[in-house]
Amino acid sequence: MVWTILGWIVFGLIAGFIARAVVPGKDDIGLLMTIVLGVVGSVVGGLIFGLLTVGIRGFQPTGWIGSIIGAIVVLIIYNKVTGRKSRQD
Repeated sequence: MVWTILGWIVFGLIAGFIARAVVPGKDDIGLLMTIVLGVVGSVVGGLIFGLLTVGIRGFQPTGWIGSIIGAIVVLIIYNKVTGRKSRQD
């Protein structure tokens, strides 16, 4: 159980960092929010890819790609809702 939680934290951190690198502009969300962004993005991406394909695949390349795409979508929505990046810095 502990290893599963740690795995999700590391997985979320990696997906969140990649999403922050892809979305242009400066993000001031910190490490904890990056992890949350990545985990939520992983869930969103996993659900979307699970619906479009034959099901959830776990830690395979399609899972990583879906997680990163989900994290990018969540970051863009987060920026729109909070009003961040509304002006160019």
